[in-house]
Amino acid sequence: MKTLYLLLSLGLFSCENEPVRTIQQNEDTRDSNINQDQNEMDTLTYLALGDSYTIGESVDVSERWPVQLVMQLKDLEIPMSDPQIIATTGWTTDELLKGIEAADTKESYDLVSLLIGVNNQYRGYPIEQQKEEFEVLLKKAIQFANMDTARVFVVSIPDWGVTPFAEGRDQEKIATEIDAYNQVNQTICENYGVKYFDITPISRKAAQDESLVALDGLHPSGKMYTEWVELIFPWVEEIFVE
Repeated sequence: MKTLYLLLSLGLFSCENEPVRTIQQNEDTRDSNINQDQNEMDTLTYLALGDSYTIGESVDVSERWPVQLVMQLKDLEIPMSDPQIIATTGWTTDELLKGIEAADTKESYDLVSLLIGVNNQYRGYPIEQQKEEFEVLLKKAIQFANMDTARVFVVSIPDWGVTPFAEGRDQEKIATEIDAYNQVNQTICENYGVKYFDITPISRKAAQDESLVALDGLHPSGKMYTEWVELIFPWVEEIFVE
């Protein structure tokens, strides 16, 4: 604009030409805004809901399983935005519900995942609470997917009882309770027609393979998350690849 003002002061632009230039600038801005809006419309979105397993406690951001999932889609030149993750280490079902209410979310997403419940089990919450609040969370996930259950998936709760953190605890009891929680979640998913991925057997491999556990001795390593993604990815790929 300083250049324009200088040229005007030197008499190199007439008053008749200036409005034409202004119109062209407005058209260029409008076209730029249209292209930006179109790019945003063409970019697919993913919302991941959960707790420490979804936020990837003790691993790099690039090793989080939702991030790994999106990177594999991008490798196929599928225009995915980075995942929006609503998750915090230690969250129970009721805390995730509050977290969703407080979060800045879009009206709808092209893909939504849910993984929650381990902290309910860890704190000894009644399984009935898990059942009631998980169903509410699943309904919210479906709403975020614009009521399309084919774009929602649930991941089972890993068995933390096989990790070094659980040494000295009743590992059989932990496994039994995790199985009960997962059965509740899976049954609800089946009732709503939502895809359910059972990664719990993968998590139990950590009992023989310490490389599947993060340095904190409790959470999955990036390597384990990769195995989760290998299970989930083919199903997600079918959604976006014709």
